[in-house]
This record gives sequence, C-alpha cells and structure tokens, in this order.
Amino acid sequence: MATDPYTPEIAYTETPRVACDGATHISAALGHPRVYLQIDAKGYADCGYCDKRFILKGGPADESGNG
Repeated sequence: MATDPYTPEIAYTETPRVACDGATHISAALGHPRVYLQIDAKGYADCGYCDKRFILKGGPADESGNG
C-alpha cells in the first residue's frame, strides 16, 4: 500500500481501536473533539478531522517493518 502524500501524520499502534483528539506536543488547544476509530481489514484508519493515519503494527498496511 502506498501512503497518500497528503497524509499529514502517521501513528503506529498495537491495538485496532484508537482515539484521536488532534492534540499535538505543541498545544492541546489546537486539537479537535476526541473521536474513536476502529482499524479494519485494510490495516489502517484515518481521522476525519485531522487526517492523521493510524496503522496497526504487523497489519496489512504496515510497510515499516514494525511487525
């Protein structure tokens, strides 16, 4: 799977259910409402607010060797 060149951030996770609030290490005030995402058979899920991509380690979308 080729990653979309416009995906702003990628996070690897060990669990198929993740939460995203858009907060960064710079300022939590720049975030968005917390949403919960379920990674499905694709091996990844994208946040509808900030487009952050969560990739399941060892899943079909994990091309980083994190598995």
